[in-house]
Amino acid sequence: MKEIKCRDQLLAIIIPHTYHKPGISFFTPDNFSQQLAYMEHPVEHNIAPHVHNLIKREVYYTQEVLLIRKGKLRVDFYDDDKNYIESCILEVGDVILLVKGGHGFKVLEDLEMFEIKQGPYLGENDKTRFEGISDEKVIIRDDF
Repeated sequence: MKEIKCRDQLLAIIIPHTYHKPGISFFTPDNFSQQLAYMEHPVEHNIAPHVHNLIKREVYYTQEVLLIRKGKLRVDFYDDDKNYIESCILEVGDVILLVKGGHGFKVLEDLEMFEIKQGPYLGENDKTRFEGISDEKVIIRDDF
């Protein structure tokens, strides 16, 4: 697991496709509006049936989870002021939680991915677009 930070602010959590740990591993603190966990259980393990209680929650930031199903994706990270921080490359099976700050993407190989985020979606009112980093200035972080 790798955290992308800028000035002690968490921007993203990356779970590489090679991650394995028995049991349940939560990568997010309880106060995040998007929760991310990995579960690994042996055959015959039971998870008790349950329903989720109706609880009103307030969401201040959209947090997205991406799951790479096919191809490669470059993720460019920016701080809240739209300043470029660094980039990383996601491959098949990698998962990323985009927590805060800005982000942009460049498809490096034909891509299939899932995106999971809170709703409802407000269309163009949901985000502010800006000019991203040029390919020549990209700094790839590959130590995760």
